[in-house]
Amino acid sequence: MPESMQDIKRRMKSVDSIEHVTNAMKLVSAAKLRRAKATFEKTNEFSHYIINSIAEVFNNASEVPEKYLEGNREIKKTCYIIVSSSRGFCGSFNMNIIREAEAMMTEDEGDSTIIAVGTKAKDYFQKRGFEILKEYSEPPEDISFLESQKMSRPIIDMYNSGEIDRIVLIYTAFISTLEQAVQTVTLLPFSIERDPEVMKYDKPVEYEPSEEEVFNYLVPKYVETSIYAAVVESATCEHAARRMAMENATDNAREMLGDLSLTYNRARQAAITNEILEVVTGAEAQK
Repeated sequence: MPESMQDIKRRMKSVDSIEHVTNAMKLVSAAKLRRAKATFEKTNEFSHYIINSIAEVFNNASEVPEKYLEGNREIKKTCYIIVSSSRGFCGSFNMNIIREAEAMMTEDEGDSTIIAVGTKAKDYFQKRGFEILKEYSEPPEDISFLESQKMSRPIIDMYNSGEIDRIVLIYTAFISTLEQAVQTVTLLPFSIERDPEVMKYDKPVEYEPSEEEVFNYLVPKYVETSIYAAVVESATCEHAARRMAMENATDNAREMLGDLSLTYNRARQAAITNEILEVVTGAEAQK
C-alpha cells in the first residue's frame, strides 16, 4: 500500500532530526579527535623512547631474571587487559576488540581473567560468564598516567606471586584517521629474541646495585607505560571511528531525505493530477 503524503512528511521530519543529531556528533567527535591525536603524538614519542630503552637493556643484559622470560613457567592463567570504549555510536570499534579478545580466550587452554578498561567490553564478557578481575568504567581518554600506574601495579604483583602467568594487552592501534586495527601485545613474560633489530652494545654493561634490582625497577615501568600508551591510542581511535560512523550516518540520512523528497513530490504530483482529472471529469459530465 503506497504511503500517504502525511506519512512521508512525518518520515522526512524524523530523518531530518536524526541528520541534525548525527552531524552535531560528527563535529564534536572531530574536535575531540584533534585533541586526542595531539595527546597521542606526544605520548607515543615518549612511550616509544621508554619501551625501546627497556628493550635495549633486556637485549644487552647477561642475566635477565628468569621470572620475566618466556618459558620460565607453565601458562596456567592469563590476564587480558582489554581496552574498549564506554560509549557507543563508534561503528565496529568495540566489536573488533571484543571478537579478537574472545577468540584468544577461547583458544587459550588455561584459565583467563579480564581487566576491562571501558564498559563495553566489561558488559559483553560479564554477561557471558567470563571472570572480570577489575573494571575501569571511565572513558579511556579520562584515564591519567597515575591511574594507569594504579591499574598496573596489582597485575605485576599477581604475576610475581604466580597468581597469573601471562599478561596480554588488547587495544586498538591508530594507523590513520580512516584506519584503525586491533593490536595484541604480550607484556609479560618477555621474549628476548623477538626483536633482533634492537641495538647491541659492543662492551658488557654493568648494572648497579644488580641486574635483578634494575629489572625489578624497569619491568613495572614498562608495563605502566605500555598500558597508558595503549589507553591514549585507543581513545584516539575511538574518536576517529565515531567521527567516521557519524559522517556515514549523516550522509545516509541526507540520501534518505533526498529519496523521501522525491517520493513526496511524486505523490504530490499524482494527487494534483487526480484532482485535475476529477475536475475535468466533473465538467464533462455536466455537458
